[in-house]
Amino acid sequence: MKNLTLANIAKACGGVYHGPENKKDIQVSSITTDSRQIQPEGLFVPIAGERVDGHTFIPQVMEKGALATLSERPLEGAQYPYIQVQSSLQAVKDIAEFYLKQLGIPVVGITGSVGKTSTKEMIASVLKEKYKTLKTQGNFNNELGLPLTVFRLREDDQIAVLEMGISDFGEMTRLAKIARPDTCVITNIGTCHLEFLGNRDGVLKAKTEIFQYVNPDGHIVLNGDDDKLCTVKEYHGIKPVFFGMDQGLPVYADEVKSLGLKGMSCRIHMGEESFPVKIPMPGQHMIYNALAAAAVGRIYGLTIPQICQGIESYESISGRFHMIDTEKYLIVDDCYNANPMSMKASLDVLKDADGRKVAILGDMGELGEDEIALHEGVGSHAAKCGIDLLICCGSLSGYMAQKAKQDNPSLDVIYEPDREALLSKIGSYVKEGDTILVKASHFMHFEELVNKLQKV
Repeated sequence: MKNLTLANIAKACGGVYHGPENKKDIQVSSITTDSRQIQPEGLFVPIAGERVDGHTFIPQVMEKGALATLSERPLEGAQYPYIQVQSSLQAVKDIAEFYLKQLGIPVVGITGSVGKTSTKEMIASVLKEKYKTLKTQGNFNNELGLPLTVFRLREDDQIAVLEMGISDFGEMTRLAKIARPDTCVITNIGTCHLEFLGNRDGVLKAKTEIFQYVNPDGHIVLNGDDDKLCTVKEYHGIKPVFFGMDQGLPVYADEVKSLGLKGMSCRIHMGEESFPVKIPMPGQHMIYNALAAAAVGRIYGLTIPQICQGIESYESISGRFHMIDTEKYLIVDDCYNANPMSMKASLDVLKDADGRKVAILGDMGELGEDEIALHEGVGSHAAKCGIDLLICCGSLSGYMAQKAKQDNPSLDVIYEPDREALLSKIGSYVKEGDTILVKASHFMHFEELVNKLQKV
């Protein structure tokens, strides 16, 4: 890993090196917080968690061939190099910031209330047409996950596409300090994490903290149809590139057509140029993802054919509107996370499905004092969006079910209090030929439901 010698690591994180002098100038091969993933000549970062303290695994990882370890406490009698730090978590952030500077590659930072992951995937799909691109995997988008993503970069990588997720004020500033993005992309300002951020103005304030460490010669790419983001006129002389459906925006789409669950088609306009494109995923939100990717692709010098090919080769990932075609059903696995905005968007896509349209929805978390009303809002939307069966699960989703039935008495609505109850009965609720949307916040663990549906 470029310039990540033990001496430089100690300096970057303000740690104290202990060990043989002749090993201080050796570069580590990798950095991990997982003792099971340690590699020869790697650096181990022990994190003291609520249930497990990573320090207990230090002897084990050193026996496996690690070059060195960090430690928040003295390691008496250690026969191997270690760097003592005050906080392993802070150290890992400091090291990631230093490492990214050594690589000197462009960074695209992506945030927003809804669609961060699918937008990140779309942007990476476009950029890979020209560059060796590394992107965030899974949910590695927080103050520990972002550094671990950075540590996956190697010298032959040409650009990094980093997802950045937050739930409170100040978090984005800390993430941006690590990533120092050359291009900032914000998908939208919605109603997530209101428990901590208060309202959408609070969400806007927290998300736009990403600008604090943007490259002075960089770019800002924003959803111009969002009523909060469109108020951002400039940041320290950087004028945003807006995308959306409004024909007055620099990057916009028209001729939008739904292809059912096979995807969407549209024409994307960028300045004097335009091109038709097919997006292999359904939903109006995918048009916005494609527009953001087109804007970023243009910033980094891709041609129209390259941008088009990147959009059309997009692939979904598990838990993010991932379609699973079984012998009996088409399951739409969208159970990684949920908030009111994404719930309604997914319901809008389901209405274009073939066969009976079934929505299995669970509780949404971190919605603050308005959580009941926000669940009722999803129920009201479900009542009028053309689905055939609504199954609600979880304590808060009871309000969703009640509101849906109140607004549309003819809609078939089923309520189960918890996941276990639903799992035991799900086989009797669904029928062969159904298209089944499964969506809830991650803590509901609806992936178990997706697995069960593939077997019943």
